[in-house]
Parts: sequence; C-alpha cells; structure tokens
Amino acid sequence: MSSEAKKTPSYDPLLLGAVLALVGLGLVMVYSASAIMAQEKLNDSFYFLKRQAVAACIGLFVMAMAMKVGYRRVARYAYPLLILAVILLVMLLIPGVGSAANGAKRWIKFPGISIQPAEIAKMAWVIYLAYSMAKKREKVQSFSVGFVPHLAVCGVLVGLCMLQPDFGTSVGLLFLMFVMLFAGGAKLSYLVGSVLLALPFAYHAVASSPYRMQRIFGYLDPWANRKGSGYQVAESLMSIGSGGFTGLGLGDGRQKLFFLPEAHTDFIFSIIGEELGLLGVAALMLLYGVVIWRGIRASLGASEPFGTYLGLGITSLVAFQALVNMAVAMGLVPTKGLTLPFISYGGNSLIVLMGAAGLLLSISATAEGAKRRVRVARPARYEVPVGASEATA
Repeated sequence: MSSEAKKTPSYDPLLLGAVLALVGLGLVMVYSASAIMAQEKLNDSFYFLKRQAVAACIGLFVMAMAMKVGYRRVARYAYPLLILAVILLVMLLIPGVGSAANGAKRWIKFPGISIQPAEIAKMAWVIYLAYSMAKKREKVQSFSVGFVPHLAVCGVLVGLCMLQPDFGTSVGLLFLMFVMLFAGGAKLSYLVGSVLLALPFAYHAVASSPYRMQRIFGYLDPWANRKGSGYQVAESLMSIGSGGFTGLGLGDGRQKLFFLPEAHTDFIFSIIGEELGLLGVAALMLLYGVVIWRGIRASLGASEPFGTYLGLGITSLVAFQALVNMAVAMGLVPTKGLTLPFISYGGNSLIVLMGAAGLLLSISATAEGAKRRVRVARPARYEVPVGASEATA
C-alpha cells in the first residue's frame, strides 16, 4: 500500500470549522444575553458564561475522543445506551428524584452536576436506529421486522417524555424515526399511516393540556394575548424586528433587560437578531447550512450503512432543533422548548451535540479515506514507460 493510502484521517475542515464557530458564537451570545440578569439575580455577570465555557471544554474533549475512537465502535453500545436512556427517563418519574422547572421534570441532580435525560435519549435513539437499520437493511421494508420494532421502541421513549411532560423532545424523536426509516427504504404508506394514526393522540395531548392550549392561542395571535400566553412570542418578534439589517450592536440589546424570558436559552436567537441584525442571522444560518451540507455529504460517502444512517441521524437532529428553535422565535410554530444547537445555554445539550459532531467528523474522515484508497488503487488508463514514445507504447 502506498504512503498516500496510509495518511492520518482527514477530518472535514469545513464541518469542523462550522461547529467550532457555532460554539464560539454561542459563548459570546450567552454572555451577552445573560450578563445583566446574572448580575442582578446572582451577583455574578459571568455566572452563565463560566458554566457554558466549562461545558464547551468538556464538549471539546468528548468531540476529540469521538473523533479518535471513531463511529464504528459506537455501534456495539447501541443497546446499552438505549437502556441507559430509558432508565434515566424512568428515574425522572420517581418522586424526589427529578428536578422540576416551568412545570416539567427534566433534570436529575447529582452533587455538582445535573443530567437532562432527554438530551441523552435523542442521541441514544439515533445510534440505536442507525445500528438496527444497518443490521436489518434488507428487511427495513418489512412491516413486522423493519417498522413495528422501531415504532414500539419510539413509543416507549415518547411515552416517557410525555410524562415529564416534554412535547418538543417527543416530536423530535418521532421526526428522527420518520426521516431515518424513510432514508432506509421503509414503505411510505407505513410512515404516512403512522402519522395519520398519531394525529388523534397528538390532538388529545394538546387539547387535554391547558398550558399547551394556551401556547396554541399565543401562537395564533400573540398580540391579542400579549400579557398572557403570547408574551414570549410578542417580545421575541419585537426583539428580532428592532435589529434591522446590522443590529443594535453586540451587548446593546434591550429585550434581555427582563422583557424577554429565557433570553439565553430558548430565545437566544431573538437576541442574535436584535444585536447582530439580519447579517448576524444570515451568518448563523450559513453556519448551520454548512453543518447540514457537510453532514449529508459525509453520510453519503460513508463506507458502510451504519455510518450512513448515523450521519444522517445526527445531521437531522441538528437541523430539526435549529429550524424549530428559529421558527419558534419568529412566531412560525408554537413554542416547543428546544434549544438552538451549539448556541443556547445548557451544558447537557452542548456536550451531547459536540460528541455527536465528533462522530460526524469521524464519518467524514472514513469517507475521505475511502476516496483516497479508490484513487490510489485505480490504475492509470494510459501509462507510458519511461523513455518510450506514446506511439510505441
């Protein structure tokens, strides 16, 4: 084998650069969105920045380890990770274990650390789906083998999430299953049929919950419900609208001055629009576009089905959360409580997503390696011996 084929793994520089740029932008915006509130309530303007910076450092380590270990070794942990996710989701339901915030139990607190099982469940679900579909790829079109088992596992995860309640994560899990099964060749009739069957349950879940109905009313007409359920959306729209083309300037946003709730988490996109304007929003979307483009490219170039499905699942997860978060901030969909990937404050989300990015980068490295091996192994079509003319050759 030639020296060219033995080169060290070549990770996608555009994908790596886009992820690091998003993390860096996130640190800046978390501080900008939270400094005044943190100073007022915690007497430390750097409180949220320091915690996010620690999470980013841990995330860099996890990402580096994922790149070094490689995505292939993750396949053997598909079932253990899924079981761990289910156990953690069940623990949230035990009285005295789960920590509640805004009416939902989504964290398990340990000394010095809090774990959000939903973030682990998303990644465990992607890995399990990729492993299962790669193993059953000839039978994915089968209803009993390729569809029902995945739907059953998804039903367990969604049911546990709804008991928290966490409607946004539940929708995300269903979306990931739909995308990955569709890409794997599952019959469209099964997928569409499952969506139609799920609609009555989704309607009941919304209609039977007063706070979800309030969110729907706030979404339909935030200005009519500005002092109630539409308050967040109305303030978010004001924040984005006041940014104009170039923004008010980094740190000069006004809505974060105790007008816009969750300015450093769920609605950090609004602060970006206000302080950095349309140019900042366009740059943010460009970075996400690069991650999605290079993620799909790496997935399609993977050397085996597991890498293809895993890369597609990770890319879909990032794309789904980014699109939903931005759509919520702009009043295009009801509020869901999903973070903006790599940007919003939240250590669990940042660490898990950076680890997922490391796996995606390892897929890109194997894809590039496969291309190099093909180029090295392919013989030249017209090889002329040294010292011989083309005609004699």
